[in-house]
Parts: sequence; structure tokens; C-alpha cells
Amino acid sequence: QVQLVESGGGLVQPGGSLRLSCAVSGTRLSIDRMYWYRQAPGKERELIATITEGGNTDYSDSVAGRFTISRDNAKNTVYLQMDSLKPEDTSVYYCVFGVRRGTAIYNRWGQGTQVTVSS
Repeated sequence: QVQLVESGGGLVQPGGSLRLSCAVSGTRLSIDRMYWYRQAPGKERELIATITEGGNTDYSDSVAGRFTISRDNAKNTVYLQMDSLKPEDTSVYYCVFGVRRGTAIYNRWGQGTQVTVSS
């Protein structure tokens, strides 16, 4: 069974940085796009970053210029470098992989990792 394992969350002060990682456990997959979402208590889940297999990226307005998504295709791993963090970035962050099965693509979600930005 495909399992995505996230790491790197925690508590950080405003203005600080964190780097999240998300890797596939146990198997090598063919992955199309990779994504990072986040969800704060009482709010809608938000797509914040996307990266294609070729490395093209897209960001939500809320994180553009502060966050950087990257991937290592050989390791089936996606990263999210978060700089200049703000209290409003406090959320549970989820990675999503678009896994290929023949001609179809199925989204697989990580378990989520908590990021708290507070002094």
C-alpha cells in the first residue's frame, strides 16, 4: 500500500524557517504532479504549492515569494522550504502525490504535519 511519510513540522518563531519533506514509503512510484496543501482550524483546505514532473512550479498568493517547492524524482520526495513564516501560516500541512496507474492518476495524501508559528 502506498504510504506518504511527512516530516519537518514543528514550532517556529515569526520570521523563521522550516523545511518540510514528504517521501513514499516502501515502493517506487511513477508520480505526475506533487502538491502541498494546508488547513488551519475552522478554515478551508488550501492548495499552496504545485510542482510538475519537469519542475514547473505554482504558488498561492498567500505563500508566493516566501515558500519554495522542490522535488527529487529519484527519491520520490517533495520538499517545501518555508521562509519568513508568519503566525497565519500556522496549519496542518499535507503533501499529495499524483500517482500514475496506467493512463489514470490517483491522488495520494500524506498524514499531515503540524506547523505552528508563534513567539
